Amino acid sequence: MSPPYRFEVTRTAASLHDQFADLEPGTETGEQVAVAGRVMLRRVQGKLAFATLADASGRVQIFAPGATTPRFDEVAHLSIGDWIGVTGEVMTTRRGELSVRMDDWVLLAPTRRSFPDKWHGLADVDTRYRQRYVDLWVSEEARETAMARAATMRGTRRWLEDRGFVEVETPVFHPIPGGATARPFTTHHQALDLDLYLRIAPELYLKRLVVGGMERVFELARVFRNEGLSTRHNPEFTMLELYQAYADYTDMMAVVEELVAHLAVELRGTTQLTYDGRALDLDPPWRRATLVELVAEHAGVEVDLAMPLADLRRACADHGVATEEGWGPGKLILELYEKVVEGRLWGPVFVCDYPAEVSPLARDHRSQPGMVERFEAIVAGRELANAFSELADPDEQRRRFDAQAAARSGGDAEAMAVDEDYLRALDYGLPPTGGLGIGMDRLVMLLTGTTTIRDVILFPTLRPEQAD
Repeated sequence: MSPPYRFEVTRTAASLHDQFADLEPGTETGEQVAVAGRVMLRRVQGKLAFATLADASGRVQIFAPGATTPRFDEVAHLSIGDWIGVTGEVMTTRRGELSVRMDDWVLLAPTRRSFPDKWHGLADVDTRYRQRYVDLWVSEEARETAMARAATMRGTRRWLEDRGFVEVETPVFHPIPGGATARPFTTHHQALDLDLYLRIAPELYLKRLVVGGMERVFELARVFRNEGLSTRHNPEFTMLELYQAYADYTDMMAVVEELVAHLAVELRGTTQLTYDGRALDLDPPWRRATLVELVAEHAGVEVDLAMPLADLRRACADHGVATEEGWGPGKLILELYEKVVEGRLWGPVFVCDYPAEVSPLARDHRSQPGMVERFEAIVAGRELANAFSELADPDEQRRRFDAQAAARSGGDAEAMAVDEDYLRALDYGLPPTGGLGIGMDRLVMLLTGTTTIRDVILFPTLRPEQAD
Protein backbone atom coordinates (compact mmCIF):
# COMPACT_ATOMS: atom_id res chain seq x y z
CA MET A 1 0.00 0.00 0.00
CA SER A 2 1.44 3.38 -0.99
CA PRO A 3 1.76 6.12 1.66
CA PRO A 4 -1.11 8.63 1.86
CA TYR A 5 -0.92 12.04 0.24
CA ARG A 6 -1.71 13.80 3.52
CA PHE A 7 -2.42 13.14 7.18
CA GLU A 8 -4.57 15.37 9.39
CA VAL A 9 -2.55 16.16 12.53
CA THR A 10 -4.61 17.51 15.41
CA ARG A 11 -2.03 17.75 18.20
CA THR A 12 1.72 18.13 18.68
CA ALA A 13 3.80 16.29 21.23
CA ALA A 14 4.49 19.52 23.13
CA SER A 15 0.82 20.46 23.35
CA LEU A 16 -0.02 17.04 24.80
CA HIS A 17 2.64 17.39 27.48
CA ASP A 18 1.43 20.91 28.28
CA GLN A 19 -2.21 19.84 28.68
CA PHE A 20 -1.78 16.47 30.36
CA ALA A 21 1.33 16.96 32.46
CA ASP A 22 -0.45 16.13 35.71
CA LEU A 23 -2.28 12.94 34.73
CA GLU A 24 -2.16 10.16 37.30
CA PRO A 25 -0.67 6.78 36.25
CA GLY A 26 -3.12 4.48 34.51
CA THR A 27 -5.48 7.28 33.43
CA GLU A 28 -7.58 7.17 30.26
CA THR A 29 -8.72 10.64 29.16
CA GLY A 30 -11.26 9.71 26.48
CA GLU A 31 -9.70 12.38 24.22
CA GLN A 32 -8.93 11.22 20.69
CA VAL A 33 -5.97 12.86 18.91
CA ALA A 34 -3.97 12.42 15.74
CA VAL A 35 -0.18 12.82 15.94
CA ALA A 36 2.59 12.26 13.42
CA GLY A 37 6.38 12.12 13.34
CA ARG A 38 9.37 9.79 13.25
CA VAL A 39 9.79 6.63 15.26
CA MET A 40 12.91 7.31 17.33
CA LEU A 41 12.76 4.40 19.76
CA ARG A 42 10.87 1.11 19.67
CA ARG A 43 10.59 -1.78 22.07
CA VAL A 44 8.35 -4.84 22.02
CA GLN A 45 7.37 -6.76 25.13
CA GLY A 46 5.34 -9.76 24.03
CA LYS A 47 1.93 -8.46 22.96
CA LEU A 48 2.75 -4.85 23.86
CA ALA A 49 4.78 -2.42 21.77
CA PHE A 50 6.05 1.02 22.70
CA ALA A 51 7.52 3.67 20.44
CA THR A 52 8.84 7.18 20.92
CA LEU A 53 7.31 9.47 18.31
CA ALA A 54 9.24 12.66 17.58
CA ASP A 55 7.77 15.70 15.85
CA ALA A 56 9.09 19.26 15.51
CA SER A 57 7.84 20.18 18.98
CA GLY A 58 9.16 17.24 21.01
CA ARG A 59 8.46 13.59 21.75
CA VAL A 60 5.56 11.50 23.01
CA GLN A 61 5.19 7.79 23.65
CA ILE A 62 2.98 5.60 21.50
CA PHE A 63 1.38 2.65 23.31
CA ALA A 64 0.34 -0.29 21.09
CA PRO A 65 -1.56 -3.20 22.72
CA GLY A 66 -1.35 -6.26 20.52
CA ALA A 67 -5.01 -7.18 21.03
CA THR A 68 -6.41 -3.92 19.62
CA THR A 69 -3.68 -2.42 17.44
CA PRO A 70 -4.24 -2.86 13.70
CA ARG A 71 -1.39 -4.69 11.95
CA PHE A 72 0.45 -5.18 15.24
CA ASP A 73 3.14 -7.34 13.60
CA GLU A 74 4.05 -4.42 11.35
CA VAL A 75 4.19 -2.07 14.32
CA ALA A 76 6.56 -4.48 16.05
CA HIS A 77 8.90 -4.31 13.05
CA LEU A 78 8.88 -0.56 12.38
CA SER A 79 12.35 0.83 11.73
CA ILE A 80 13.95 3.66 13.66
CA GLY A 81 13.33 6.70 11.48
CA ASP A 82 10.03 5.62 9.91
CA TRP A 83 7.42 8.37 9.65
CA ILE A 84 4.01 7.31 10.97
CA GLY A 85 0.68 8.91 11.72
CA VAL A 86 -1.19 7.67 14.79
CA THR A 87 -4.79 8.15 15.87
CA GLY A 88 -5.83 7.20 19.37
CA GLU A 89 -6.71 8.09 22.94
CA VAL A 90 -4.48 10.15 25.23
CA MET A 91 -3.60 8.12 28.32
CA THR A 92 -0.92 7.31 30.84
CA THR A 93 0.61 3.88 31.36
CA ARG A 94 0.75 2.20 34.74
CA ARG A 95 4.20 3.72 35.14
CA GLY A 96 2.77 7.19 34.50
CA GLU A 97 4.21 7.73 31.00
CA LEU A 98 2.06 10.06 28.91
CA SER A 99 1.09 8.16 25.77
CA VAL A 100 -1.18 7.99 22.78
CA ARG A 101 -2.80 4.57 22.42
CA MET A 102 -2.44 3.33 18.86
CA ASP A 103 -6.07 2.78 17.85
CA ASP A 104 -5.17 3.28 14.19
CA TRP A 105 -2.00 4.16 12.33
CA VAL A 106 -0.51 4.63 8.88
CA LEU A 107 3.01 4.48 7.52
CA LEU A 108 3.70 7.95 6.06
CA ALA A 109 7.25 7.36 4.81
CA PRO A 110 9.63 4.47 5.44
CA THR A 111 13.32 5.07 6.02
CA ARG A 112 15.49 3.11 3.63
CA ARG A 113 18.75 3.84 5.43
CA SER A 114 19.88 2.88 8.89
CA PHE A 115 18.87 5.64 11.29
CA PRO A 116 20.98 6.30 14.41
CA ASP A 117 19.12 5.89 17.69
CA LYS A 118 19.03 8.47 20.48
CA TRP A 119 21.82 6.76 22.41
CA HIS A 120 24.46 6.85 19.70
CA GLY A 121 23.65 9.75 17.35
CA LEU A 122 26.09 10.70 14.61
CA ALA A 123 29.59 10.21 15.96
CA ASP A 124 31.42 11.45 12.85
CA VAL A 125 31.50 15.27 12.77
CA ASP A 126 31.81 15.50 9.00
CA THR A 127 28.75 13.27 8.59
CA ARG A 128 26.79 15.51 10.96
CA TYR A 129 27.34 18.51 8.67
CA ARG A 130 26.75 16.61 5.42
CA GLN A 131 23.63 14.84 6.70
CA ARG A 132 22.05 17.61 8.76
CA TYR A 133 18.68 16.06 7.94
CA VAL A 134 19.68 13.16 10.19
CA ASP A 135 21.66 15.18 12.73
CA LEU A 136 18.63 17.31 13.57
CA TRP A 137 16.67 14.22 14.59
CA VAL A 138 19.29 12.50 16.68
CA SER A 139 21.03 15.51 18.26
CA GLU A 140 19.08 17.68 20.67
CA GLU A 141 21.95 20.18 20.62
CA ALA A 142 21.66 20.56 16.83
CA ARG A 143 17.93 21.24 17.10
CA GLU A 144 18.42 23.73 19.92
CA THR A 145 21.11 25.58 17.97
CA ALA A 146 18.88 25.81 14.90
CA MET A 147 16.04 27.19 17.00
CA ALA A 148 18.41 29.63 18.74
CA ARG A 149 19.56 30.92 15.37
CA ALA A 150 15.96 31.52 14.29
CA ALA A 151 15.25 33.27 17.59
CA THR A 152 18.33 35.47 17.16
CA MET A 153 17.21 36.62 13.70
CA ARG A 154 13.67 37.19 14.89
CA GLY A 155 14.81 39.07 17.98
CA THR A 156 17.19 41.25 15.96
CA ARG A 157 14.45 42.27 13.55
CA ARG A 158 12.06 43.09 16.35
CA TRP A 159 14.65 45.11 18.31
CA LEU A 160 15.62 47.18 15.26
CA GLU A 161 12.04 47.75 14.10
CA ASP A 162 11.13 48.95 17.60
CA ARG A 163 13.80 51.65 17.10
CA GLY A 164 12.52 52.85 13.76
CA PHE A 165 14.74 50.83 11.43
CA VAL A 166 13.20 49.57 8.19
CA GLU A 167 14.20 46.20 6.76
CA VAL A 168 15.09 46.32 3.06
CA GLU A 169 16.44 44.00 0.38
CA THR A 170 19.29 44.96 -1.92
CA PRO A 171 20.81 43.12 -4.90
CA VAL A 172 22.81 39.94 -4.48
CA PHE A 173 24.29 40.30 -7.98
CA HIS A 174 26.64 43.30 -8.15
CA PRO A 175 28.16 44.73 -11.32
CA ILE A 176 31.16 45.88 -9.24
CA PRO A 177 32.50 44.15 -6.12
CA GLY A 178 32.35 46.64 -3.29
CA GLY A 179 31.39 47.41 0.28
CA ALA A 180 34.26 45.42 1.80
CA THR A 181 37.78 44.28 1.02
CA ALA A 182 37.35 40.62 0.06
CA ARG A 183 37.74 38.34 -2.94
CA PRO A 184 34.36 37.95 -4.70
CA PHE A 185 32.69 35.03 -6.42
CA THR A 186 31.99 35.72 -10.08
CA THR A 187 29.17 34.61 -12.33
CA HIS A 188 27.86 35.49 -15.80
CA HIS A 189 24.46 36.72 -16.95
CA GLN A 190 23.84 35.15 -20.34
CA ALA A 191 21.06 37.44 -21.60
CA LEU A 192 23.07 40.60 -20.89
CA ASP A 193 26.43 38.96 -21.61
CA LEU A 194 27.59 40.53 -18.36
CA ASP A 195 29.96 39.39 -15.66
CA LEU A 196 28.48 39.86 -12.18
CA TYR A 197 29.72 39.34 -8.63
CA LEU A 198 27.94 37.77 -5.68
CA ARG A 199 27.83 40.50 -3.09
CA ILE A 200 30.56 40.65 -0.50
CA ALA A 201 28.57 43.28 1.43
CA PRO A 202 25.34 45.27 0.92
CA GLU A 203 26.94 48.48 2.21
CA LEU A 204 27.02 50.69 -0.86
CA TYR A 205 23.40 49.95 -1.77
CA LEU A 206 22.18 50.59 1.76
CA LYS A 207 23.95 53.95 1.84
CA ARG A 208 22.31 54.81 -1.47
CA LEU A 209 19.00 54.37 0.38
CA VAL A 210 20.10 56.83 3.07
CA VAL A 211 20.88 59.30 0.27
CA GLY A 212 17.34 58.58 -0.92
CA GLY A 213 15.90 59.64 2.43
CA MET A 214 15.51 56.30 4.24
CA GLU A 215 17.13 57.42 7.46
CA ARG A 216 17.30 54.06 9.30
CA VAL A 217 17.68 50.91 7.22
CA PHE A 218 18.92 47.39 7.82
CA GLU A 219 19.32 44.15 5.95
CA LEU A 220 19.95 40.63 7.19
CA ALA A 221 21.95 39.84 4.11
CA ARG A 222 23.38 36.62 2.79
CA VAL A 223 26.89 37.56 1.62
CA PHE A 224 29.58 35.62 -0.21
CA ARG A 225 33.35 35.86 0.10
CA ASN A 226 35.72 33.68 -1.86
CA GLU A 227 37.91 32.77 1.08
CA GLY A 228 39.06 29.72 2.98
CA LEU A 229 37.24 27.58 5.52
CA SER A 230 37.91 27.70 9.24
CA THR A 231 36.13 27.47 12.58
CA ARG A 232 35.04 31.09 12.11
CA HIS A 233 34.81 31.45 8.33
CA ASN A 234 32.31 30.08 5.81
CA PRO A 235 32.27 31.46 2.25
CA GLU A 236 28.50 32.01 2.49
CA PHE A 237 27.32 33.70 5.67
CA THR A 238 24.78 36.14 7.11
CA MET A 239 25.57 39.76 7.87
CA LEU A 240 23.41 42.32 9.61
CA GLU A 241 24.16 45.71 8.07
CA LEU A 242 22.41 48.85 9.24
CA TYR A 243 22.75 52.56 8.57
CA GLN A 244 21.49 55.43 10.67
CA ALA A 245 21.41 59.03 9.47
CA TYR A 246 22.65 61.80 11.77
CA ALA A 247 24.76 59.29 13.75
CA ASP A 248 28.45 58.42 14.04
CA TYR A 249 30.49 55.43 15.16
CA THR A 250 29.89 56.13 18.85
CA ASP A 251 26.16 55.68 18.23
CA MET A 252 26.95 52.37 16.54
CA MET A 253 28.81 51.22 19.66
CA ALA A 254 25.62 51.74 21.64
CA VAL A 255 23.63 49.75 19.07
CA VAL A 256 26.04 46.80 19.25
CA GLU A 257 26.32 46.48 23.02
CA GLU A 258 22.61 47.06 23.64
CA LEU A 259 21.46 44.66 20.91
CA VAL A 260 23.85 41.88 21.93
CA ALA A 261 22.97 42.26 25.62
CA HIS A 262 19.26 42.19 24.75
CA LEU A 263 19.64 39.01 22.72
CA ALA A 264 21.70 37.35 25.45
CA VAL A 265 18.91 37.98 27.94
CA GLU A 266 16.27 36.80 25.45
CA LEU A 267 18.07 33.55 24.64
CA ARG A 268 20.09 32.81 27.76
CA GLY A 269 18.31 34.78 30.44
CA THR A 270 21.46 36.69 31.40
CA THR A 271 24.38 38.73 30.07
CA GLN A 272 26.80 36.72 32.22
CA LEU A 273 27.85 33.89 29.92
CA THR A 274 30.46 31.18 29.89
CA TYR A 275 32.08 30.71 26.49
CA ASP A 276 34.69 28.06 25.75
CA GLY A 277 35.17 27.57 29.49
CA ARG A 278 35.75 31.26 30.29
CA ALA A 279 33.46 33.86 31.82
CA LEU A 280 32.16 36.56 29.50
CA ASP A 281 30.25 39.63 30.67
CA LEU A 282 28.15 41.19 27.90
CA ASP A 283 26.54 43.80 30.11
CA PRO A 284 26.97 47.35 28.70
CA PRO A 285 28.97 49.49 28.61
CA TRP A 286 31.79 47.61 26.88
CA ARG A 287 35.39 48.75 27.06
CA ARG A 288 36.58 51.29 24.48
CA ALA A 289 40.28 51.30 23.51
CA THR A 290 42.19 52.44 20.43
CA LEU A 291 43.93 49.97 18.16
CA VAL A 292 47.39 51.41 18.90
CA GLU A 293 46.71 51.34 22.66
CA LEU A 294 45.91 47.64 22.44
CA VAL A 295 49.03 46.93 20.36
CA ALA A 296 51.10 48.58 23.10
CA GLU A 297 49.19 46.72 25.81
CA HIS A 298 49.40 43.22 24.33
CA ALA A 299 52.39 43.31 21.96
CA GLY A 300 54.53 45.60 24.10
CA VAL A 301 55.42 47.95 21.24
CA GLU A 302 54.48 51.58 20.69
CA VAL A 303 53.41 52.20 17.09
CA ASP A 304 52.00 55.13 15.13
CA LEU A 305 51.62 56.24 11.55
CA ALA A 306 54.62 58.59 11.76
CA MET A 307 57.09 55.78 12.49
CA PRO A 308 59.62 54.93 9.77
CA LEU A 309 58.52 51.97 7.70
CA ALA A 310 61.71 50.12 8.58
CA ASP A 311 60.86 50.33 12.29
CA LEU A 312 57.32 49.08 11.69
CA ARG A 313 58.58 46.18 9.58
CA ARG A 314 61.07 45.32 12.31
CA ALA A 315 58.31 45.34 14.92
CA CYS A 316 56.30 42.97 12.74
CA ALA A 317 59.29 40.69 12.21
CA ASP A 318 60.02 40.62 15.94
CA HIS A 319 56.51 39.23 16.48
CA GLY A 320 56.61 36.76 13.59
CA VAL A 321 54.30 38.78 11.36
CA ALA A 322 55.06 38.45 7.64
CA THR A 323 54.91 41.64 5.56
CA GLU A 324 54.91 42.56 1.88
CA GLU A 325 56.63 45.29 -0.10
CA GLY A 326 54.30 48.16 -0.84
CA TRP A 327 52.50 48.04 2.47
CA GLY A 328 52.22 51.43 4.10
CA PRO A 329 52.36 52.16 7.83
CA GLY A 330 48.62 51.66 8.27
CA LYS A 331 48.66 48.18 6.76
CA LEU A 332 51.71 47.18 8.80
CA ILE A 333 50.09 48.35 12.05
CA LEU A 334 46.88 46.49 11.19
CA GLU A 335 48.76 43.25 10.44
CA LEU A 336 50.62 43.51 13.74
CA TYR A 337 47.33 43.99 15.56
CA GLU A 338 45.45 41.20 13.76
CA LYS A 339 48.19 38.58 14.03
CA VAL A 340 49.39 39.31 17.57
CA VAL A 341 46.69 41.15 19.51
CA GLU A 342 43.16 40.39 18.31
CA GLY A 343 43.07 36.75 19.42
CA ARG A 344 44.13 37.75 22.94
CA LEU A 345 41.21 40.12 23.45
CA TRP A 346 38.55 38.31 25.43
CA GLY A 347 36.50 41.42 25.74
CA PRO A 348 34.03 42.49 24.89
CA VAL A 349 35.98 45.51 23.68
CA PHE A 350 35.50 48.13 20.99
CA VAL A 351 38.82 48.45 19.15
CA CYS A 352 38.66 52.02 17.87
CA ASP A 353 40.35 54.26 15.33
CA TYR A 354 41.91 52.46 12.36
CA PRO A 355 44.37 53.70 9.72
CA ALA A 356 42.67 55.29 6.71
CA GLU A 357 44.91 53.16 4.47
CA VAL A 358 42.94 50.02 5.39
CA SER A 359 39.50 51.65 5.75
CA PRO A 360 38.43 52.99 2.34
CA LEU A 361 34.78 53.67 3.28
CA ALA A 362 35.23 55.27 6.72
CA ARG A 363 35.29 58.98 7.51
CA ASP A 364 38.53 60.70 8.52
CA HIS A 365 39.00 60.92 12.28
CA ARG A 366 38.00 64.33 13.57
CA SER A 367 41.19 64.73 15.65
CA GLN A 368 43.75 62.10 14.53
CA PRO A 369 45.28 62.70 11.06
CA GLY A 370 45.70 59.55 9.00
CA MET A 371 43.13 57.64 11.07
CA VAL A 372 39.42 57.06 10.53
CA GLU A 373 36.45 56.73 12.84
CA ARG A 374 36.05 53.00 12.75
CA PHE A 375 35.75 50.27 15.34
CA GLU A 376 35.62 46.52 15.49
CA ALA A 377 33.83 44.82 18.37
CA ILE A 378 35.94 41.90 19.59
CA VAL A 379 34.32 39.26 21.77
CA ALA A 380 36.09 36.06 22.84
CA GLY A 381 39.03 36.77 20.54
CA ARG A 382 36.86 37.14 17.44
CA GLU A 383 35.61 40.08 15.41
CA LEU A 384 31.87 40.33 15.95
CA ALA A 385 31.12 43.72 14.40
CA ASN A 386 32.70 46.40 12.22
CA ALA A 387 31.41 49.97 12.07
CA PHE A 388 32.26 53.45 10.80
CA SER A 389 31.37 57.02 10.80
CA GLU A 390 30.60 56.81 7.08
CA LEU A 391 32.69 58.69 4.53
CA ALA A 392 30.33 61.18 2.85
CA ASP A 393 32.74 63.36 0.83
CA PRO A 394 32.53 62.22 -2.82
CA ASP A 395 35.95 63.69 -3.69
CA GLU A 396 37.68 61.88 -0.84
CA GLN A 397 35.74 58.72 -1.64
CA ARG A 398 36.99 58.90 -5.24
CA ARG A 399 40.56 59.23 -4.00
CA ARG A 400 40.08 56.20 -1.78
CA PHE A 401 38.50 54.19 -4.61
CA ASP A 402 41.36 55.15 -6.94
CA ALA A 403 43.89 53.91 -4.37
CA GLN A 404 41.96 50.65 -4.08
CA ALA A 405 41.80 50.29 -7.87
CA ALA A 406 45.55 50.78 -8.07
CA ALA A 407 46.06 48.05 -5.48
CA ARG A 408 43.68 45.81 -7.41
CA SER A 409 45.63 46.39 -10.62
CA GLY A 410 48.77 45.53 -8.69
CA GLY A 411 47.40 42.09 -7.85
CA ASP A 412 45.35 42.63 -4.67
CA ALA A 413 42.27 40.51 -5.43
CA GLU A 414 40.51 41.80 -2.30
CA ALA A 415 40.79 45.51 -3.14
CA MET A 416 37.71 47.46 -4.24
CA ALA A 417 36.90 48.80 -7.67
CA VAL A 418 35.68 52.30 -8.48
CA ASP A 419 31.89 52.46 -8.22
CA GLU A 420 30.87 55.44 -10.33
CA ASP A 421 27.18 55.17 -9.52
CA TYR A 422 27.89 55.21 -5.79
CA LEU A 423 30.04 58.32 -6.28
CA ARG A 424 27.14 59.90 -8.20
CA ALA A 425 24.86 59.08 -5.26
CA LEU A 426 27.28 60.82 -2.90
CA ASP A 427 27.13 63.91 -5.15
CA TYR A 428 23.48 64.21 -4.12
CA GLY A 429 24.55 64.31 -0.48
CA LEU A 430 24.91 61.69 2.25
CA PRO A 431 24.10 63.15 5.67
CA PRO A 432 26.29 62.28 8.67
CA THR A 433 25.72 58.55 8.97
CA GLY A 434 26.77 55.70 11.20
CA GLY A 435 27.07 52.27 9.61
CA LEU A 436 27.43 48.86 11.19
CA GLY A 437 27.93 45.24 10.20
CA ILE A 438 27.50 42.30 12.59
CA GLY A 439 28.40 38.73 11.65
CA MET A 440 25.20 36.93 12.64
CA ASP A 441 26.73 33.46 12.48
CA ARG A 442 29.39 34.49 14.99
CA LEU A 443 26.72 36.12 17.14
CA VAL A 444 24.77 32.85 17.23
CA MET A 445 28.02 31.02 18.09
CA LEU A 446 28.47 33.38 21.02
CA LEU A 447 24.92 33.03 22.28
CA THR A 448 24.88 29.23 21.99
CA GLY A 449 28.39 28.60 23.31
CA THR A 450 29.43 27.08 19.98
CA THR A 451 33.09 27.27 18.94
CA THR A 452 32.81 26.40 15.25
CA ILE A 453 30.75 28.24 12.66
CA ARG A 454 29.68 24.97 11.02
CA ASP A 455 27.51 24.18 14.02
CA VAL A 456 25.38 27.31 13.53
CA ILE A 457 24.96 27.05 9.74
CA LEU A 458 22.53 24.34 8.79
CA PHE A 459 24.35 23.47 5.57
CA PRO A 460 27.95 24.73 5.78
CA THR A 461 30.30 24.69 2.82
CA LEU A 462 32.33 21.47 2.82
CA ARG A 463 35.02 19.88 0.73
CA PRO A 464 33.63 17.45 -1.88
CA GLU A 465 32.61 14.13 -0.37
CA GLN A 466 35.06 11.34 -1.11
CA ALA A 467 33.58 8.29 -2.83
CA ASP A 468 33.84 5.03 -0.92
